Amino acid sequence: MSKQQDTSKLWGGRFSEATDSFVQRFTASVNFDQRMAAEDIAGSLAHAQMLCTVGVLTGEELSEIRRGLAQVEAEISSGSFQWSIELEDVHMNIEARLTELIGVTGKKLHTGRSRNDQVATDIRLYLRSAIDAIAGQLTRLQEGTIGLATQHTDTIMPGFTHLQTAQPVTFGHHLLAWNEMMERDYGRLMDCRARLNQSPLGAAALAGTTYPIDRTQTASALGFDRPTENSLDSVSDRDFAIEFCAFAAMLLTHLSRISEELVLWTSSQFNFIELPDRFCTGSSIMPQKKNPDVPELVRGKVGRVNGHLVSLLTLMKSQPLAYNKDNQEDKEPLFDTVDTVLDCLRAFGDMVPAIRPKTQQMREAARRGFSTATDLADYLVRRGLPFRDAHEVVGKAVAHGVASGQDLAEMALATLQGFCADIGEDVFEVLTLEGSVAARNHLGGTAPAQVAAAAQRALARLQAR
Repeated sequence: MSKQQDTSKLWGGRFSEATDSFVQRFTASVNFDQRMAAEDIAGSLAHAQMLCTVGVLTGEELSEIRRGLAQVEAEISSGSFQWSIELEDVHMNIEARLTELIGVTGKKLHTGRSRNDQVATDIRLYLRSAIDAIAGQLTRLQEGTIGLATQHTDTIMPGFTHLQTAQPVTFGHHLLAWNEMMERDYGRLMDCRARLNQSPLGAAALAGTTYPIDRTQTASALGFDRPTENSLDSVSDRDFAIEFCAFAAMLLTHLSRISEELVLWTSSQFNFIELPDRFCTGSSIMPQKKNPDVPELVRGKVGRVNGHLVSLLTLMKSQPLAYNKDNQEDKEPLFDTVDTVLDCLRAFGDMVPAIRPKTQQMREAARRGFSTATDLADYLVRRGLPFRDAHEVVGKAVAHGVASGQDLAEMALATLQGFCADIGEDVFEVLTLEGSVAARNHLGGTAPAQVAAAAQRALARLQAR
């Protein structure tokens, strides 16, 4: 390690020797936190305006800072900005370039703040913008899902429990179940946004500052609801990042469940739907293959996002107040989670409305597997038979159907009456697929009229956002 004093650092006055080159690279964050440059500049502009308002900066100095930051922003946007690992992070890089451009006035910008409250502000601004973008993509996916459901309110398919045929449902009803998952995800996302939208700017290093700052002014200028209450917590809190990653893990879990169904449904064994070629790939050796790569990859992404959530929880679990260098490790998991969520939602938002259901194959699958057995049991209950007795009767009828290769609706009336004399000719009205789904005509049920009404309510909720 060099014994020469390090004068290149904005904090180097206390140190008697230069930072080791490996340590410099190891501790730097500029390679990934530079994506917060726009937020850093926005925070600096708000801070500078406030310093002028309270008399710490003159109007002329404020104008110089604005002019310099505008040039820095232009350089970053054009790609001509020279990022330096020696300057460690996005904050120091921007401040150093500002000082190059406007001289000593640039050094006054940091009055009354620290990199601790600066980064806490930047990351909240960044995540707030990311949440708004994600909310837009999630809404687009929901619109596509509801739109497809509206087209298939009476398209019959088998419903499953244990992946075994259970009862007939409509494809629209199944799609609206997907939407309910996403509706809860949207609520969690908005809850996260509300809690993060408080400004830590002005907390300084950990204890506040002796300068006569106006934190309400900077909070308002940056679109925050209010300043944070406690300076110690302000610089060390990363709950909002953890909460966002928890939302993302839940969302990706839901998308993974949907992906699993899409993968199953596109298989030749199910053959329920077809995905357009643009969402699939082929095999290098088997020319007949059409692989559902988009849902498979989204299904795999949940492990990545779950890992980021655990990483952030582990990062924070043993940290004393206030800021610690550990917190530098919050950004890469958070940034990758944002990118992953946006990519997955974009892929699904394009793909789901393009799903082409194979309605005849769905109907045939629902016809097999005795999916109307519960309807026969309910029919017998309405005829006065206790449910447990009705369950036994239907079980025997199903056993006969398995042995004879007949579905319940295909059996002769005399055959059914052999299991229970109370069965009449009207039994076939409940044994049809249409009769089965139509009978579930209540809020949340799969009757086509209820599915159509549920789709309209879901669409109205989206339009009210």
